[in-house]
Amino acid sequence: MNTSMTTTELQAFLKVQFPKENERCEWKEWRSLKSNISGRKGEDLVSYISALANMDGGCIVIGVQDKTLAVTGIQDFADYAVEDVVHRILGKTPGLPSLGLHVEALQASDTGAIVWLVHVPRHAPRQPVQAHDKAWQRDGDSLVELRPDRLRGILTELIAGQDWSAQLVPSATVADLDPAAVAKAREKFAAKHQQERWASEIVTWSTEEFLNRAKITLHGQITRTALLLLGLPQSVGLLPGGGAEITWKVPDERIAKHFGPPFVLTTTEVGQHIRNPNIKLFPATELLAIELPRYDIKVILEGLHNCVAHQDYEQAGRIVVLETVGRLQLSNLGSFVDGKPEDYFTGDRTPSVYRNPWLAQAMNNIGMIDKGGYGIRDMVTSQRKRFLPLPDYEGSTLGQTFFNIYGQVIDENYSKLLIERADLPLEQVIWLDRVQKKHRIANVQSDVLRKAKLIEGRKPNFFVSAKIAEATDTRAEYSRNKGLNDKYYKTFVLQHIQEFKSVPVSEIRSLLLDKLPNSLTDQQKLAKVKNLLSSLRMYGFSGQKIVATNPGKGAKWSILKS
Repeated sequence: MNTSMTTTELQAFLKVQFPKENERCEWKEWRSLKSNISGRKGEDLVSYISALANMDGGCIVIGVQDKTLAVTGIQDFADYAVEDVVHRILGKTPGLPSLGLHVEALQASDTGAIVWLVHVPRHAPRQPVQAHDKAWQRDGDSLVELRPDRLRGILTELIAGQDWSAQLVPSATVADLDPAAVAKAREKFAAKHQQERWASEIVTWSTEEFLNRAKITLHGQITRTALLLLGLPQSVGLLPGGGAEITWKVPDERIAKHFGPPFVLTTTEVGQHIRNPNIKLFPATELLAIELPRYDIKVILEGLHNCVAHQDYEQAGRIVVLETVGRLQLSNLGSFVDGKPEDYFTGDRTPSVYRNPWLAQAMNNIGMIDKGGYGIRDMVTSQRKRFLPLPDYEGSTLGQTFFNIYGQVIDENYSKLLIERADLPLEQVIWLDRVQKKHRIANVQSDVLRKAKLIEGRKPNFFVSAKIAEATDTRAEYSRNKGLNDKYYKTFVLQHIQEFKSVPVSEIRSLLLDKLPNSLTDQQKLAKVKNLLSSLRMYGFSGQKIVATNPGKGAKWSILKS
């Protein structure tokens, strides 16, 4: 037992190590362990262990006050001891790995208060951890039964060393491959490797040698990768679960079309079906509009090829290309495998793990995808150069990855900014893109943007700043976002009440809502009206206060007579 810290030092240590409760950390002020190790389901230790293990593992701190982490200590251990509690926990949590589960006891040197740190390992691959015959996960400050999307994410997650795409298809032969697809793959392979010393020999290779060299087949035998990329449509049934499919869908027009292998050819067909008219942007400093296609076909194909490479084919589902007004959404089954998509926006990170390594290698060899970590960076850079919102992965879950490509302006200020300020660092462009989409950004990011006078407003309702508005001729939009001061609103309300003597709350709301800042949500606008009325009632303005008559649903406001 560690006893080298005083109570104050122990609290400070815990604050550094476990600064907040989340999916990896839980604080419990349990003075007694009697009914808290295994007691009420959804509230006891084994339930919280299940919840942490079903994410990425973590730590449960027992014997501290909620929020402050003040050391209160465990006072009644019942019959539990550090030496045997792990074995008793394992008996109550089916599926929990024993490796990594341990309990660490810390005792304050001055008060003798004892705190337990229960270190929880991550669940085993494809095996959720249960407690009380249920698998749990955290939901805010409480626990709920594991949600279907998280359960599916666990049951279908990547297992190191297993590669669906590298498996052989014993009944398949080269005759099951599309000759046109093989020719296209050879052409793309030659273009990819034209600088190699053996490049001139590619044209002399037999089909079998080419397929082996491109790592599409394995020792002359047909792999699942070969059927996905080059297989004849009638040979798709040789794949487990009946094959693979890409669906292009336009819900507004009730259109849907399906495309199967050979994907080296049909991904291009999908791209050709997507509507891609020219759009116009109007720079503030130019006389002529910038005209460009709604979508960059290279971005569409890169995104689609990524879906093919990273699809979880074991689930026997579809890749879906959903076309709506001004946006394409590409989705594949399976979570993002290595890190977060945002990690690759700048091109600094290189993926170390693939869901389908053999397929990814083959696609890289014939120029369909990039394996150096630059593919996502190139798509982000392309959209930046086109002055449109950056692609993103919003909506992705642990069981499915969504890739969104935008084909129209969301915030004109953002697009004009990109046109006028080509010197902005890429990371700032990425942060500003999140601001225009009303997505949250980290405090350190907002601090940088605010210091550069690129954004204004209160967290999380940031908007384009006055400096940019002046540079891009968007001052009117800036004023609508910033709004007027409280003096204006209060004067307006008092004048209205004076004019009509007695005014219902609904009328005041109607009067003010369309004059409040555009950067506020509807709920925030209603709260703003309520606060203005409260201020006029309690403190008044220009020597006048208001008072509510007929309190209740029929309440009306009038000027308080002095």
